[in-house]
Amino acid sequence: MSLDSAQLETFAAVVREGSFDAAARALNVTPSAVSQRIKALEEAVGQVLVRRVKPCQATEAGEPLLRLAGQLALLEREALGAAHGAQGAAWTRAAIVVNADSLATWFMPALAALPPELRLMFDVHQDDQDYSADLLRSGTVMAAVTSQHVPVQGCRVQRLGAMDYIAVAAPAFHDAWFAGGVTGEALAVAPTVLLNRKDQLQHRFMRTVTRRELDPPIHYIPAVAAFDEAIRLGLGWALVPERFAGPDLAAGRYRELVPGRRVSVPLYWQHWRLESVVLTALTDAVRTTAAAALS
Repeated sequence: MSLDSAQLETFAAVVREGSFDAAARALNVTPSAVSQRIKALEEAVGQVLVRRVKPCQATEAGEPLLRLAGQLALLEREALGAAHGAQGAAWTRAAIVVNADSLATWFMPALAALPPELRLMFDVHQDDQDYSADLLRSGTVMAAVTSQHVPVQGCRVQRLGAMDYIAVAAPAFHDAWFAGGVTGEALAVAPTVLLNRKDQLQHRFMRTVTRRELDPPIHYIPAVAAFDEAIRLGLGWALVPERFAGPDLAAGRYRELVPGRRVSVPLYWQHWRLESVVLTALTDAVRTTAAAALS
């Protein structure tokens, strides 16, 4: 059985854009054409490939085809670019998933270091490092910064280094909640700040300090800048990247909870196992930038 390239492209557009109507606009076709192509692809495969929810998602059966569609599109653009020369090359969309702290600290210079003649449009997703490989597995992205060292099927993995975190709080918060020391009893009642419900760094720190599972009051602040401001304003304590915390510690805006205690998070770069100019250049840029930023 052979797969129709237009149907695969349409399937990828539906998942990427989130709906049949949005995919039609992106492809400059009618919604009816999109529906017909998806129906024909599902009939050819004998499986439902799209969950008709908002936004549309690939089913488990559709995930390998979504990954195939992205890989074929990448290789096709590179082949056409090589045939037409750099001036005639089409723009290539590079979908990547990165954890929030890497995105806020060291990752953007890696993208800026890529040569402009590659004509890349970046589609950067953000997810917790313990979950970011899931988007690679589903075919949504071509590469991921992740804490998972076991390669996703069809992918390569390379170690980038480790991001070291320290637990900090505003001085007034520290004095109010930890006057008697950073004990299990104090950590159990002192409010903490998390990026989202996937964020387990603070709980990992509490386990290393107390050897106990604690359930403190939690603020969820889903943006890095607001997260850091919440700490400085005394809403709670949290772990932040050590390199990022330096200026606030030096200025007295942060106080370290347990001096010298670090939580180290190894980070890996996983990407499709393809001989691709884009993936090679992206990998080189990410590894070079990470080598200077991570421990």
